[in-house]
Amino acid sequence: MSENVKDTQRAFLAAKAILDGRDPIEHQSAVLVTTEHAIAAVLLACMDSDPRKAAMMLNEGLVQGIEQRLAYYAAGGRR
Repeated sequence: MSENVKDTQRAFLAAKAILDGRDPIEHQSAVLVTTEHAIAAVLLACMDSDPRKAAMMLNEGLVQGIEQRLAYYAAGGRR
């Protein structure tokens, strides 16, 4: 199994855990708060618990990557 396929599986497992049976529309605020917690935790883990480095990674890499994935999805693609 390729790393891309594994990454997709990991992402869906993470989404499932974040939603935790909640309706994403009805509980949108709570789901987004949990998502913020998860992203912050992963960034801190990747950046040796340095909040400054984590913020840089968020601004310089993560935001653009998410925007690209959403644009790809909007264009009819799937990742």
